[in-house]
Amino acid sequence: MENESIVKNYTLEDDNIIDNTIRPETIVEYIGQQDVKENIKIFIEAAKMRNETLDHVLLYGPPGLGKTTLAFIIAHELGTNIKTASGPSIEKSGDLAAILSSLEAGDVLFIDEIHRMPRYIEEILYPAMEDFSLDIIIGSEGNSRNIKIDLPPFTLVGATTRAGDLSAPLRDRFGIISKLQFYTIEELCAIIQRTARVLSISIDEDAALELAKRSRGTPRIANRLFKRVRDFALVKGNGSIDIAITKEALERLKVDNLGLDNTDHELLLAIINKFNGGPVGIEAISSSIGEEVTTIEDVYEPYLLQQGLLKRTSRGRVVTDKTYEILGISKEKK
Repeated sequence: MENESIVKNYTLEDDNIIDNTIRPETIVEYIGQQDVKENIKIFIEAAKMRNETLDHVLLYGPPGLGKTTLAFIIAHELGTNIKTASGPSIEKSGDLAAILSSLEAGDVLFIDEIHRMPRYIEEILYPAMEDFSLDIIIGSEGNSRNIKIDLPPFTLVGATTRAGDLSAPLRDRFGIISKLQFYTIEELCAIIQRTARVLSISIDEDAALELAKRSRGTPRIANRLFKRVRDFALVKGNGSIDIAITKEALERLKVDNLGLDNTDHELLLAIINKFNGGPVGIEAISSSIGEEVTTIEDVYEPYLLQQGLLKRTSRGRVVTDKTYEILGISKEKK
């Protein structure tokens, strides 16, 4: 069917879909985001006590912080099914209509990158979110008519890395809005150790801590680095991850003590060497290092800003004194 490539349907019986991953299934297993987690738990319990659907939920923050995982957990805690789609894949009104029409009472609809949905698609979503109804126009021009379809109550969970790109009318229709923060080293260490247990891999505590320090405050990166270090441990060691094999692997992967990789260094060095430390516009940086503007803004900048290596000013991006220190470059010579 046409909409099979747009929406993915998961049921409670499809345990193998989740069990074969390292994604936690319950809110108790979910590590980090303590305030968000505790609030959502209360909202879910209250909705269940009232025998109502949970208000629509908007999750926002940098990539890799667990927005998708939280959406699956919300569905699990509600005891219902989840259907998933992504904003860019919903190109026509018929795409959204097909998704909404497939929902059952209490279902969770998760739309990732919801900020990338076209505005005219958003307008179809408004009555669906507010009144659980779908207004569509059928027929050709001059012979068209509007029909209204009632929808079962459902919960929309939207995820975005750019909450500011959402239109105000769409944003205002979410009853629960939660921002996900970067993780602490301790939280990342716990995530890495949990991943090791799930995958039946032995890892030393100091190795897990080293990985956590270089994971940019992001669980997705922590798990990705863990898997690559696991490969080194399997091929060059005895399969167990210790601090020596961890440092060797991370050095080979060119991930430094702050978690900065080649692209981070390239970006910072471009500002210093090509633009005298800034200020410089994001488009100029993009052209100089061959990365998309959206990739720089969504993937690299948040962590560099958090670490105090980059500043945004009204005139553009500027590197800080800390950047010169980290890179071992004398600011005076520049």
